[in-house]
Amino acid sequence: MEAVPRMPMIWLDLKEAGEFAFNAAVKKSAVSVPRDFEGCSTLRKYLGQLHFLQSRIPMGNGQDAAVPVTWTEIFSGKAVTHEDIKYEQACVLYNLGALHSMLGAMDKRVSEECAAGAFTYLRDHFPHSYSVDMSHQILSLNINLMLGQAQECLLEKSMLDNRKSFLVARISAQVVDYYKEACRALENSETASLLGKIQKDWKKLVQMKIYYFAAVAHLHMGKQAEEQQKFGERVIYFQSALDKLNEAIKLAKGQPETVQEALRFTMDVIGGKYNSAKKDNDFIYHEAVPALDTLQSVKGAPLVKALPVNPTDPAVTGPDIFAKLVPMAAHEASSLYSEEKAKLLRDVMAKIEAKNEVLDQFMDSMQLDPETVDNLDMYNHIPPVLMEKCAALSVRPDTVRNLVQSMQVLSGVFTDVEASLKEIRDLLEEDEAQERKLQELLGRVPPAPGSPPGLAEVSKECSKYLELHEKASFTNTELHRAMNLHLGNLRLLGGPLEQVRAALPTPTLSEEDKQVLQNLKRILAKVQEMRDQRMSLEQQLREMIQKDDITTSLVTTDRSEMKKLFEEQLKKYDQLKVYLEQNLAAQENVLKALTDANVKYAAVRKALAEVEQKWNTTVQTLVASYEAYEDLMKKSQEGKDFYTDLEGKVAKLLERARAACQASEAHRQQLLERELKKQPPPRPTAPKPPLQKKPLEMEAGGPEAAELGSLVLSELPEELRSLPPELLPGPLAQLPP
Repeated sequence: MEAVPRMPMIWLDLKEAGEFAFNAAVKKSAVSVPRDFEGCSTLRKYLGQLHFLQSRIPMGNGQDAAVPVTWTEIFSGKAVTHEDIKYEQACVLYNLGALHSMLGAMDKRVSEECAAGAFTYLRDHFPHSYSVDMSHQILSLNINLMLGQAQECLLEKSMLDNRKSFLVARISAQVVDYYKEACRALENSETASLLGKIQKDWKKLVQMKIYYFAAVAHLHMGKQAEEQQKFGERVIYFQSALDKLNEAIKLAKGQPETVQEALRFTMDVIGGKYNSAKKDNDFIYHEAVPALDTLQSVKGAPLVKALPVNPTDPAVTGPDIFAKLVPMAAHEASSLYSEEKAKLLRDVMAKIEAKNEVLDQFMDSMQLDPETVDNLDMYNHIPPVLMEKCAALSVRPDTVRNLVQSMQVLSGVFTDVEASLKEIRDLLEEDEAQERKLQELLGRVPPAPGSPPGLAEVSKECSKYLELHEKASFTNTELHRAMNLHLGNLRLLGGPLEQVRAALPTPTLSEEDKQVLQNLKRILAKVQEMRDQRMSLEQQLREMIQKDDITTSLVTTDRSEMKKLFEEQLKKYDQLKVYLEQNLAAQENVLKALTDANVKYAAVRKALAEVEQKWNTTVQTLVASYEAYEDLMKKSQEGKDFYTDLEGKVAKLLERARAACQASEAHRQQLLERELKKQPPPRPTAPKPPLQKKPLEMEAGGPEAAELGSLVLSELPEELRSLPPELLPGPLAQLPP
């Protein structure tokens, strides 16, 4: 887009601290931090020092040095107390993420990835039972919100930098993916009850953003199609973007004016793109507009990530002020055990990711979506877009008749103009023929002075009108062709709905085909079941590793026995590893069964695809005919106006042509008579005996007529003797040749 409108972002409130038996000055500086990046730095330092303290003094839950820690729960405002220093760490970490979210929502649009990192570390390294605002569901929601907003910031920068359309589309699609995850969490009844009244506001904003950024993604996919000169794809992407933006506008009721302005701006951009693309395709390119679901879906490009939090990073925490309080042996041993757990997790995840990659590639190559494999239900109904057109025509029963009458009137005026132009052309050609004939008779070009004016102007105007008529004739022919193309469809749309439904193609499947289809769906369900089980086992493993803290055992274990203790402790993961191995091993058999089922499904798939393509084409053709009606009426009226004006001009020109041709004929007669008068009188000859018959009484072809003719013609000048009788003056015109 030419500019980048901004959407508001969600930011989180900071928790308020209560009782904690710690140095008052340290406590105050840690919980009353300024709302800026200096405050973030203070929280990180305090978090690091708490970690150092906790690793040396038994201040955890149920330990000897544990003291009450009180913080206010965000959503309810209640004070929550735990005798656990990790609760203090968790609340500080939460505030670190909340402060980053607050800074990220400001104009500079930064710090969202830091917020996601803080909440991710909090979710993965601390218990979720401390308070509602730090439950697993709420933290996962916060992470997806922050990642979505971080990706949104990246999208803004990408559009300002004029990055490639396909990349911008993928970035925008990933924004949608993050917000969809957040929306699923918001729709969860348990999460909704935890959030309270704020849930509705967040959900409404997130849902609106999902449609808005989906519209942005399809807008840039349309721009990419335009760059690739795929004009049919361009139309459907811009149409989809327009549909999604309209949904966003519906969901934006009650949002601030900045949101409304952003939506209006985006509507101007997308609406203009769609109207221009559709008009160009309808009248210039004529490419088939594919169905949106036949095009490859836009896969998101996750270009942001939760920035990792390292509580013990000396660059952040500064010097360890508790370094002398506790021996480091137990801490070092705990770190070694954590590394063993991390190694176990890495090994398992490497196997899972390898299998997932194979599965994803296989499913992509198959192009089998469980939700769209069987789309037979759509053939039982007239699609809403077509119902809308039928309803519109039902209240305009004269649509077809008006169009036909308008085109008939246009044809009549067109024919009249063509006939008048032909008559003018015939008159001019006849005049030219007479002029050439006179020149041949006189043996020279007749003198110009005294020639009638106007014929040249008439000829020039006639040529101009003929050129206009010829150009308009092509347009008129195209207009009639377009009318004939859409007339039958308009009649169908204006008729009974049963006929419209009958005109739409429907698939015909045998019982064997239906069994093949059901078998494929069953195996696809197995694939999804395998995926879900794998994700569940992975999550169980992660949670088990996160909760596995053997610090107490390490304190009482001799250093030489550490390795043996590690091995014994790691055995608790064997059962989960077995379940995961079984799940991964089953993948080969499931994919083999899916391959066999897909082979049998090939013929059914081809038949369904062909019917669906015909169905979509028919729907698009009928919709296009409806949308072409107004344009045809407008163009036919413009044609009538043009030819009515041209008819008046041609009629006047015809009158002028007739008058000019008559004047030209009279002028030629005058020239001929003047030429005859210029000839010298006949020389005197010997008297002839009187004629027995008067010239008018002589029989044609008789000897008397021949003799008189020879006498008279001998007295004519040499250049006039070859004139035809009809051009000779007086009685000479009656003589035989």
